[in-house]
Amino acid sequence: MTPLITALSAAEARALLPQLHALLHDAVDSGAAVGFLPPLAAAEARDYWHSVFGAMEAGHRLLLIARQPSTGALLATVQLDLATRPNSLLRAEVSKLLVHRQARRQGLARQLLLALEAHARALGRTTLVLDTRQGDIAEQLYQSLGYVFVGAIPAYFINFDGRPHATAVYYKLM
Repeated sequence: MTPLITALSAAEARALLPQLHALLHDAVDSGAAVGFLPPLAAAEARDYWHSVFGAMEAGHRLLLIARQPSTGALLATVQLDLATRPNSLLRAEVSKLLVHRQARRQGLARQLLLALEAHARALGRTTLVLDTRQGDIAEQLYQSLGYVFVGAIPAYFINFDGRPHATAVYYKLM
């Protein structure tokens, strides 16, 4: 599948709020380590997306989406959080890579990350950082794209099973 990958404006993202909300719910319900625990309350998801829109409007965040070409259905998203301090303008953080359960294992995450890296380079961001739940299959994806494992931080977050879990930290110089 060749998805339609687009960087959205805040207004475009706001218009997709119901689909973004559904995608976040799907990720959380399927056990993704994206900062929320199931069951995800509607108000919590809404507040989160509104904070994303605000960061986009402030010029601190990019949101890329992947859509199914024939239907326009939202399949996946990824964000780039731009560092804003004068000495940090070469850096950004990759965050909230969400792929709908029904669209996984089709190369969407890879395509989104490559598109996000192109946007980062265009913005002069040459150092990317990210973290992911240690042991997730996502680590294989990041490593295959040249992200370098820095280390793991134990007991970094509460996993969906209620127990502390480690996060794996990566970087990529472009």
